[in-house]
This record gives sequence, C-alpha cells and structure tokens, in this order.
Amino acid sequence: MNAPRTRVVRRPVHGVLLLDKPLGLSSNQALQRAKWLLRAEKAGHTGTLDPLATGVLPLCFGAATKFSQGHLDADKTYEATLRLGVTTSTGDAEGEVLAERPVPAIAPEQLEAVRQRFLGRIAQVPPMHSALKKDGKALYEYARAGVEIERSPREVRIIELKMALAGVDESDPAIKIEVTCSKGTYIRTLGEDIGQALGCGAHLTRLRRTATGPFHAAQCLTLEALEALTEPARLLALQPAEVLLHHHAHITLPPEDAGRFLSGMRRRGAWPDAEHVAVFGTQPRALLGSAHVKAGELIPTRLLSPLEIQQTLQTAPSHGTLPQEA
Repeated sequence: MNAPRTRVVRRPVHGVLLLDKPLGLSSNQALQRAKWLLRAEKAGHTGTLDPLATGVLPLCFGAATKFSQGHLDADKTYEATLRLGVTTSTGDAEGEVLAERPVPAIAPEQLEAVRQRFLGRIAQVPPMHSALKKDGKALYEYARAGVEIERSPREVRIIELKMALAGVDESDPAIKIEVTCSKGTYIRTLGEDIGQALGCGAHLTRLRRTATGPFHAAQCLTLEALEALTEPARLLALQPAEVLLHHHAHITLPPEDAGRFLSGMRRRGAWPDAEHVAVFGTQPRALLGSAHVKAGELIPTRLLSPLEIQQTLQTAPSHGTLPQEA
C-alpha cells in the first residue's frame, strides 16, 4: 500500500524567481515545480519557452503577477544551433523529417549576405507548432490533428544576429546563431528561413534563451539548485516585484498621498509626463503599484493591496539599491 501523500500547505509568496528552465519541461511544468517548492499560493510566468528550449524564464509569485504582462514585450536573446540540409515538420528535432538536401560549401561572404537579409524588421509566418490560437484553439492542436491553418505574416524585429559555421565535419553541417529580437519572434521559423536562404533547408537542434529584458542566464537558478536550498533560502532567492518595472520612472509618495493612491485616487505633483511609473511609499519604503503621469497627475494603473504590501515587507528581502526616483 502506498503511503498517503503529504498535503502541501500553501502560503503567500511575493517576488520573482529567475529560473533557468531545464530541457524537456514545458514552461508551465517548470512553474508548477517551483510553485510547489516555494509552497506559493499564486504564480505565473512571463512568456513560454518550448520544452526543447532551456534558459531564462522569470516566474512571478503573488503581487509580482500583477506586473508580469508588461514583461512579455521585452526583447529577448537566444543561442541556437541549426542542422543544415534537413527540414522537419516542427522546425526542430522533435518533428518528422520532411526532406534532406545536400549542403553546398558555404563561403564566409555568403553567410554574411544571408545574415544581413535577416537584420531589422522582417516578416515571419508563425509556425503551426505554436501556442497561437485560432477560434480558441492552439495552432499546435490543429497541427497534431494534421490540419493546416492559413497564417498571415507578422512583422518582427531582429536587433542583432551573429552566425558562424559550427559543424564538426561534412556529415554534420551546422550553423550556430545568436539573436536578439523583439517579442513574437519564432527562432524555429528564423532557423528554417535561414536554411532556405542558404538553399539547403535547416531545423533547430538546440535552443537556449540567454536573456529577456534586463535578466540574464548568469542570474538564474536551476530547479535542482532551488530544491537544494532550505525553505528560508528559497525565499531569499526571490527578487522583489519591482524588478519587473525596471524601465519605469520612480516616484515616492508621503504617507498621506500613498494611502489615497492605494485607494485608486489620482495625485497631483510637479512630475513630468511619463507613460510608465513605479510608485513607492515611505516608512518603510515599499512598492505600491504602477501608474502613469499626465499633466501633473499621477494616475494609478496596477495597485497592490495593503495586505500584499504588508506580506511583502514581512517576507521579501531587499535586493540592492533602487534607481533614483523621478
């Protein structure tokens, strides 16, 4: 007879865990594992990584989930390996082989010419094996059923692209790429398009996200490292929620104005117009929420509750000096 499972007692946890997602887990599976290790009540992530991809995946807990949506717009950096001469149904190593073609000798100047073609704003047709939805159903569900859905090209931006031949020998021709790109860019599709431009086709055999917004792989913890920590140390591994507001101006309100701001009221002050503002209170200094400033008015966008602020102050450690306020 199996022993009864121990029930995990959830608790309020607030902050951001910078996770190095392992190979083979979906983003949601990694999130649920971290949520279980932290015994957190509420959690979410800031955009998915394929199971075959590894790397930077910021996970949000408690109050931090209120600001996760803004991070979806962050630029991202990836490293990938393209196997030349073979195309697959998914654009990566999971799919069935569709075609094999000989790989011609590729001169450095040819590689550079192809690289230049994919810099800047380009059009991409989203892959069928993606989480984009049609009539409330993910495209990959149609793909698994053998149904092809027409997709319109979308404009994305390739900010930086490095390419280098990487095959060990002629039997394993490959290219390594490093790309910094805008949101919505599919690296599998980019790999396929590069292979097509080289005249031989390609698919991804390795994909790693090394940065998203201000977060880099060197800052991240693996699930194994998180599990090895004591419970108090796991909480110390969390970054405060305001790290998600890194590009926001900072405004600090005195106690009377802070209370009114938290009730949803606008505040007046000599502030310049700003589209994105992180608002803090004093005594002690704590994040109250996000806002924007227009014509001298501080207008709330997303607010923390007094309970969330209290719990954050009780459990979340300080992680360094905050930027100067506006």
